[in-house]
Order: sequence, then structure tokens, then C-alpha cells
Amino acid sequence: MILIIYKKATLKYEILEKYTAGIELVGAEVKTLRKKLGNLDGSRVIVRGGEVFVVGMTIPPYQANNTPKEYDPARTRRLLLTKREIKELANAEMKKRLTIVPLSVYNDRHLLKMQVAIVHGKNKADKREYLKRKDAQREAQRALGSKH
Repeated sequence: MILIIYKKATLKYEILEKYTAGIELVGAEVKTLRKKLGNLDGSRVIVRGGEVFVVGMTIPPYQANNTPKEYDPARTRRLLLTKREIKELANAEMKKRLTIVPLSVYNDRHLLKMQVAIVHGKNKADKREYLKRKDAQREAQRALGSKH
């Protein structure tokens, strides 16, 4: 079950390849994400020193009154991937015009996972074309739905 999603990712970026990663979280952050609170807007994934981190992801405190004062909702969180996947992401990060972004956080039985993707930025014309195609699909769906 998808808990939080980066809705504008398909509009802003052309997705080239997807990966599934575990997330290193504190207990209260897990509870917050299970309540579907959190934000992936503006976040990205970086590879440093053979490890992968998500930067810019915000997870608000679970209980504001019981949260420690040093809790940072936008702290850098480590992602858990295989060595091969880390190497692939590091190579993609080195290439020009490629970025790694988180797409969603979801439940996999009792574990929380994050779907990350290697993406290529779209220009304005590509974005307009995507929106036109999406509107046409919506209209076609409405037309099919009204006939039945």
C-alpha cells in the first residue's frame, strides 16, 4: 500500500529506471509514515562514500509534544540497497542531466520501502505534451463511461 507519493515526478521527469530501497528510520518516523504524513516534494537521492541518502524528504513529528527538541524533520536518511544497485546509481549520478529522485514510500508487509528512480528532466514542450496526452486519456475514459 502506497503511503506517500511524489505526484509531480511524472510531470517533471522522464523515468528511465526504478529501484526499491529500504529506509533507515527512527520509530516515531515509521508511525508518522504509516499515518500517511510526510512529503517527498523537492527531495532527491545522492550517493556519497558508497552509501545512498535521501535529502529533502520531510517527516513531521508523530506527537509534537513528545518529540525531542533536536528532532529534524528534514534530516538526511540513509537508503538500503545492494552494492550493485549503489554502483549503478553512482554511475547514473555522474552522468550529465540524470538525477535520482524518490517516487513513493510504501508498505511491504511490515517493512517500509522507498521506490527511487533514475530520471531525466523534461523541458516545457515535453511537459505540455504529457498534459495533453493525459487530458485526452481522461476524455476518452469519460466517453466510454457515459455510454455504459
